[in-house]
Amino acid sequence: MTQQEQAEEGARYFVDFMQSCPGKTAMAGASGFALGGFFGLFMASMSYDTPLGTDAVKHISDLPFKQQMKLQFADMAKRSYSSAKNFGYIGLVYSGVECTIESFRAKHDLYNGVTAGCITGAGLAIKGGPQAAFIGCAGFAAFSLAIDMYLSSDAAPPPKNDYDL
Repeated sequence: MTQQEQAEEGARYFVDFMQSCPGKTAMAGASGFALGGFFGLFMASMSYDTPLGTDAVKHISDLPFKQQMKLQFADMAKRSYSSAKNFGYIGLVYSGVECTIESFRAKHDLYNGVTAGCITGAGLAIKGGPQAAFIGCAGFAAFSLAIDMYLSSDAAPPPKNDYDL
């Protein structure tokens, strides 16, 4: 095989893996982890007006600057990692369930995402009892439906002229 054929073969294997359920699941988990890390970092950077520990008299602003920075960066790292794990887990579970449902149904439509959202939401909230699982199911299913409908609206045919907008 020539070098060009080897590169094409490697690219074909990579594309085949990325279109498989394990590939989609891994990518959703990894991208959810990255997105969650950025989100956690952003949210943690906004919350440094609270007192430290249980002593309500001592605020973070009462500490020396170097110690303030050390505490803030440690807290930002902890929150960022926690958020990254949660987002990655949700992306991993949702994508795996959706891909499995799509494989069983052999169809690609809105029902796959809604069902996967319901299963994911219920699975994440099951420790809170049946009512929490039901609310999680409904919430994730509605969110999934809204996202899928928004993304599929771009697939609509373009207007015939500028006045049809």
